[in-house]
Amino acid sequence: MGFSRLYRDLSLNRAAASVLMPRKLRWRFLRLLGMNIPGACTVSPDCWFGGTQVTIGRLSTINYGVFFDTSAPITIGERCDIGMQVMLCTSDHQLSGPARRAGPSSGKSISIGNGTWIGTRVVVLPGVTIGEGCVIAAGAVVASDCEPHGLYAGVPARRIRDLFK
Repeated sequence: MGFSRLYRDLSLNRAAASVLMPRKLRWRFLRLLGMNIPGACTVSPDCWFGGTQVTIGRLSTINYGVFFDTSAPITIGERCDIGMQVMLCTSDHQLSGPARRAGPSSGKSISIGNGTWIGTRVVVLPGVTIGEGCVIAAGAVVASDCEPHGLYAGVPARRIRDLFK
């Protein structure tokens, strides 16, 4: 196991993910480890980070067990609420030949706008931008960009209705 992987697993995914670390200190600890977390937010225990390419805005709440892939940057705006066990997947593969269909991997960033609420067990796929003020229903798979102020649900997620601004 390489040093960077050991560092990640011990600092990000053991110490920071521990239920023994007070919530009010966790965001500060993650900032010390190199994440861009400019102000008070809540990061619950058991979150998994693939690296430190994460930005979390002020007053956002990250619930239990959120998975941050970080093959590319992940940006979460201010006042966002991210539900339990959400998966933010930034890694992608090119389609390859019949011997092994998953070809070379690449990373595509994810961006989540201010004031967005993402329900439990949502999967956000690589390269997606979720506009400000969106609600993503529990269990949705977000495979394409979401325009601001909309309710999105389903697999793949589709805009169900407009929300008031």
